[in-house]
Formats: sequence, C-alpha cells, structure tokens
Amino acid sequence: AAAAIPANIAAALSDPSRPAADMVRDEARHPGEVLAFAGVKPGAKVADLIPGGGYFTRIFSKAVGPKGKVYAYVPDELTKMAKREPAVNAIARDPAYANVTVILNTLPNFAAPEKLDLVFTAQNYHDMHDKFMGPADLSVVNRQVFKALKPGGVYMVIDHAAEAGSGLRYTEDLHRIDPAVVKSEVTAAGFIFEGESKVLRDPADPRKANVYDPSIRGKTDQFVYKFRKPASAR
Repeated sequence: AAAAIPANIAAALSDPSRPAADMVRDEARHPGEVLAFAGVKPGAKVADLIPGGGYFTRIFSKAVGPKGKVYAYVPDELTKMAKREPAVNAIARDPAYANVTVILNTLPNFAAPEKLDLVFTAQNYHDMHDKFMGPADLSVVNRQVFKALKPGGVYMVIDHAAEAGSGLRYTEDLHRIDPAVVKSEVTAAGFIFEGESKVLRDPADPRKANVYDPSIRGKTDQFVYKFRKPASAR
C-alpha cells in the first residue's frame, strides 16, 4: 500500500487555486508522494530551482503554508534563452501565493535570503550541463546549494534517466542524464545520498528517445534522488 500523504500536502494538492491543467498532470507526476518523500512540512523554507511553469511552486506554496516561504529561482541564462518573462512571476503576483518570491540571478550565484529546508529541482539537472546554461560548473552550483541549506537540509533532484554508463552524452539531444552522474556530482559537494523514491520509475522506457518524443512523453523513466546536508555541516 502507498504511504499516506501528510495532511498539509494533501490539502495543497486539492487547493482550489491550483489550475485545472496542473491537476490533470498529478496522475503522471505523483506530487503527493514526491513532496512526502522530500519531507515538506508547514513552515518550511523551500527553493524551487528552475521552476518552469510553476507546477511544483504552487504546490510547495500551499504545503508550507503562511509561515513557510517558497523561492522560485530562475537562472538568468534560461530567461535569456526563453526571451520572455518567467511564468512564475505571475504566481508571485497572485495574492493566493503570497509566500512565493521569484529570484532572478545566474545559476552559479544560486542563493536565497534565508537558510533553506529544501532545494528542489525537477527535470532540470540535465539542462545545467548544456551549452545554453554556460555550461555551468556543477561543482560550483552544488556547493552553492549546500551553502544555502540549513544543516540537515534536503536537496532533491528529479530527472529523466539516460542509459546507465552514458554519463553526460545525452543531456542536450535526449534531455536525459545518467543517474550515476548526478549521484557522484552531488555527493562530491558534501551531500549524503539518503535514498531514492521509485514513484516515477518506468522500466518500460528504453531510455533511448528524446523525452519530448510523442511515443514516450509523460511516460519517461525518472529517478527521484534525495540528498541531505549533514547536520554537523555549516
């Protein structure tokens, strides 16, 4: 049986201010299980790193509640490529999401105004290795994430899995990354790998197609990795 979804997360998922288009995606994205695995509690301070359309930003906002805070961090490199205002700006302007603040800065400058309980990035880690992002030096980015977290804080990475042993070969053309690369890069920054949720795993995905290919879109094999900053770390 699936683990029970904590009340604050269940309430966030059914919140009437969520767009219907987001709710339709819940079946494939399993946000309840994902946030429960991350340990999102009321009052938490969360950074949604590369928030895209704000699907998770909205859920975090309601799950952490009025005493919590959500920082939607949009790298300048992405805004420059997209040539449009970040979608999360509209969320931050909405009174229903008063605890959301957008941060616009470069990826290597990742930081927040206060220490965080969680840094979360979904389907974006592979992008950080791509040309349009610099490419960024992930050892710098992951150290910045480490510094931004409270001792004992969580860094959660969800991404589309590439074939084992493929390294960074498919980050640009397939939008996938070898999970082993993520694990080695993040632990090199000082994090402890705490475990994986299999909720987005799909063994039927041959991991050879572009994630936007109609044959596989929305059904890719994704890994959900949870890393923790040691409680003794500063």
